[in-house]
Amino acid sequence: MSKEVKPETVSLCPLNMAAAPEQTPLCIFGTGDLGFSLGRRLLQSGYRVVYGSRRPHSCGPLPPGTQVMSHGAAAQSANLVFICIHRENYGFLETLLPELRGKVLVDVSNNLKKNQYPEANAEYLQRLVPGAHVVKGFNTLSAWALQNGPSDANRQVYLCGNSAEAKQTVAETATKLGFTVLDRGSLSAARELEDFPLQLFPEWRMPLRLAVGLTAFFFFYLLIRDVIYAYVEQQKDISFRIMVSLANKVFPIVSLIMLSLCYLPGVIAALLQLYRGTKYKRFPDWLDRWMLCRKQLGLVALAFASLHVLYTLLIPIRYYVRYKVAASTISQIKENRTSEFDTAIAWRTDSYYSVGILGFGLYLLLGITSLPSVSNALSWREFSFIQSKLGYVTLLFCTLHTYLYGWNKFLRPSTYKWYTPPGYMLSLIVPTVVLVVKLLLLLPCVDRTLTRIRQGWERTDPEDGCEKSLLA
Repeated sequence: MSKEVKPETVSLCPLNMAAAPEQTPLCIFGTGDLGFSLGRRLLQSGYRVVYGSRRPHSCGPLPPGTQVMSHGAAAQSANLVFICIHRENYGFLETLLPELRGKVLVDVSNNLKKNQYPEANAEYLQRLVPGAHVVKGFNTLSAWALQNGPSDANRQVYLCGNSAEAKQTVAETATKLGFTVLDRGSLSAARELEDFPLQLFPEWRMPLRLAVGLTAFFFFYLLIRDVIYAYVEQQKDISFRIMVSLANKVFPIVSLIMLSLCYLPGVIAALLQLYRGTKYKRFPDWLDRWMLCRKQLGLVALAFASLHVLYTLLIPIRYYVRYKVAASTISQIKENRTSEFDTAIAWRTDSYYSVGILGFGLYLLLGITSLPSVSNALSWREFSFIQSKLGYVTLLFCTLHTYLYGWNKFLRPSTYKWYTPPGYMLSLIVPTVVLVVKLLLLLPCVDRTLTRIRQGWERTDPEDGCEKSLLA
């Protein structure tokens, strides 16, 4: 639309005014932080902005270049109105029914808790102003995101509404602001959109709960085996080891188990597809939820592995370790003897550290490629190769690192204090199962069948085949 178009021509097309922001201003009801940031962002995108306020002459500072007037005057001057006020203050809108008739109202409100009201705010607004076209949107964005522009973490704008033309108008405005629009359907989806900002790390809940549960279990398990056992059976007080030594045993155990849990659902899914002979049957809900949080499981596992590395670097400078080294040196000097160098132990120790370093390096690579800025720069094949192929290599190195740590300790009766296995043995169960089953799935005969199934081939039931032939 060119600049020569007359204003009255624009007013005849209320839902298409986003194509000509320089002629028709956008209206914002509300002069708080969100309203201020939204107005500033609209100005930066080339729109004219007017504010509607109860106190036009004393409403506080507003972005330079905007106008402020009464609610009625502001609504009359615009075709698109952003309602940046709380639901409790919607009442005055009933007095503006003539001014708001045919206008597009964008409800950006949120609640303090779920199910705070019997109906969604947008549905309530539509009932208050039946002659307007209410669209729910922009409520998942913060004032900071609106003021500073979109980023990878908050680029999406969710919309819902009963009028397709009204949603298109809002979508064009959001796109010009630099956001990606996702249409969630009719206004009945407003409740769902209003619940989005109230969710606190929904995809992280299960991984964090699992991490806390595993940490607590292994902490008390090792506390009983190491500290309490030494105090009861040997009358030795080694409770100081809780702070470093015990923690440095718990962290790698939890990290290895959680890393293996990232790849266990993929193995289970492959076995289900082989058993069913098709990829078109849905997985169980618990498996779907499990697969959707694999990224979070991996990042939490990486955090525990990083703590293990830091604690390992700290151990040589501990007072307890330096004290034991000094005491051992003095004892050898007094006895005038030196211990014989054991090449086998040296090989095992160096291999243990080398495999651990390589495993942690691959761990870091997996974590880096999980970042949106990095994963967006990778093709799907590259991302899949790193997360899947190198992921199993990482699991293999970390599992081998733990096996080298244990070496032949499982053959010693003294290892099983109070007939309980060491914590590292328990941590090897899940990753070993995952790796063994994955190796079985890589067998040519199994891999060939699984590949065909994932390409769309289905195994026909023999009974169904007989029935079909008889019917033919």
